[in-house]
Amino acid sequence: MYITQSLHAARQREPDRVATISGTRTRTVTETATRVARLAGALRSLGVASGDRVGIYAFNSDRYHELLMAVPWADAVVNPVNVRWSAPEVAYSLVDCETRALVVDDAFASAVPALRERVPGLRTVVFCGDGETPEGMYSYEDLIDGASPADDARRGGDALYGVFYTGGTTGSPKGVMLSHRACLTSAMGSLVTTEILSRGGVLLHAAPMFHLADIAAWNIGNLTGAAHVMVPSFTPSGVAEAIREHRVTDVLLVPTMIQKLVDSSEAAASDLSSLKRVMYGASPIAETVLRKAREILPNARFTQAYGMTELAPVATLLTAEDHDDPALTRSCGRPAAHADVRVVDSAGTEVARGRVGEIVVRGDNVMSGYWNKPEETAAALRGGWMHTGDAGYMDDGGYVFVVDRLKDMIVTGGENVYTAEVENALAKHPAVAQVAVIGVPDENWGERVHAVVVLAPGAQARPDELRDFCRDHIANYKLPRTVEFAAALPVSGAGKILKRELRKPHWAGADRGVGA
Repeated sequence: MYITQSLHAARQREPDRVATISGTRTRTVTETATRVARLAGALRSLGVASGDRVGIYAFNSDRYHELLMAVPWADAVVNPVNVRWSAPEVAYSLVDCETRALVVDDAFASAVPALRERVPGLRTVVFCGDGETPEGMYSYEDLIDGASPADDARRGGDALYGVFYTGGTTGSPKGVMLSHRACLTSAMGSLVTTEILSRGGVLLHAAPMFHLADIAAWNIGNLTGAAHVMVPSFTPSGVAEAIREHRVTDVLLVPTMIQKLVDSSEAAASDLSSLKRVMYGASPIAETVLRKAREILPNARFTQAYGMTELAPVATLLTAEDHDDPALTRSCGRPAAHADVRVVDSAGTEVARGRVGEIVVRGDNVMSGYWNKPEETAAALRGGWMHTGDAGYMDDGGYVFVVDRLKDMIVTGGENVYTAEVENALAKHPAVAQVAVIGVPDENWGERVHAVVVLAPGAQARPDELRDFCRDHIANYKLPRTVEFAAALPVSGAGKILKRELRKPHWAGADRGVGA
C-alpha cells in the first residue's frame, strides 16, 4: 500500500474528473497527476534524496494537495508545519526532524529569513504562493514548468510517509512517525466500518491540512474518488460560501468550527442543503451544539471519529445511525474495523465494562514511534499497545466513552472529577457558548473545580447561577466552585482548547503543577 496509489487508479479510471478546486483554479485528475510527477522531478533535481523530510508551511490549497502526493512520489517524507506556531516552535520541529527543504506560501514567506538562521540544515526553500517569488527561493510553478516528470518511487508499506508534530497541548511537541501502511489502514478501516464519506462526492477542506485529522479525510477522499475543495482556513462565511457554490457533500470540522458555523448568520442565510456527511472529532462536542448542527443541516449525517495523531488517527467511530440514539451521543463509538481497543488499569490489565481506566489501542494504524525519542516511544507503546492518555470506559455494547484526559482529571477532596462531565453540564446552559474546566490549587481541597466560560453574544450569567444550574446534572462535589468569564479560550491549530494555558496563572509558583 502506498499513498500515491489512489492517484494512479484515478488516472486510469476517470482521468477527466475534477480533482481539486482552489480559489479560481480547477484541475482534473490528469492535470494533477502530471503536475505531481513534475513536482517530484523538481524536488529530486533540488537534491531531495530518499527519506529526506520536506516541510510544508502553508494554508490550505490545491498545491498542498499536490505536495502531499509529490513528496512520497519523490521517495521523500512530508513534514506538515503547524501554521499557528511561533517562529521558534516552527524552527524546533524543522531542526528536530532535520528538514532539508521547505515549501512556504504568501502568508509565511516573511518567516523564512529567521528560519534560515535557526535551522542550519535547511538547504532549499520553495515559494508556492500566488505573489512574486521572494529572493533566495524557488518558484513552485516555475519548477513544475521546467522539470521532467519523475517516475513514482511508489514509496509505501512500512516506509515513513510523514512526521506529524503533535499540537503540544500538554507540553513540547513530539514528531509522530507514520508509515504509509498506518495511514492507509486507518483510512480503509474507517471506510469498512461505515460510509464515512460519500462515494464520488465533493469534499471540503476547511480544517487545517497540516493536521492529521484533515489529512485522514484527504486520504479517504482519494480512495472514494472525491473532488477536493480547499478554502485557505476556516471562517463561517468561507465555509458557507464554498458549500453553496460548489455543492459540497462532505466536510471534516472540529467541534469549535461546527459551533461557529451553526451560530453564524452566514449559515442561516446560505443554502447548505448539498451537505450529506459531516465528520467531526479532535475534541468533545457539546450536546447542545450537536443538536443545533443537526437542525441547521438536516440533510447531513454526522460521524464522530475518536483517535489521535499516533493512531493515524482513527480508533473508534460513532456512526450516523448511532447518532439517532440519544443514549450514545456522549460516546465516541465502537472500535473501527482496523483497531483493537481496550480499557486498562495502571498495570495494563483490562478492566470490567463500565469501569474507568486508560484507553489503549493496537493495530497496523499505530505509529512507528516518536522521532528521536526512544524513551517516550517505549512508554507510549508499552506492551504493544498505544497508551492514549485518555480516561474512559466501555459499555456492554462495546461503545467507548471518553471521560477526560488523564492529565486533566481533577482530584478534589480525594474524589476524582472528570472535567468533560462538568463541561457538558455547563454547556447545557443557554448563556454558555464555550467552557473549559480545570483544576486549580485549593488550600482545603488540594484542587478545586474551576470553570472558564465564554458567554454567548448578548447573554449574561452569574457564577452562582451557573453553579446552581449544574446541580440538576452532576453531583455536588463536581460543581465548579469558582467561575471566571473570558472573551475567548486559547486553542491549538487543530481547534483543541489549550488547558495548560488556562492553568498557568493559577499554578505559577505552586509546589506542584497539573497537566503541565
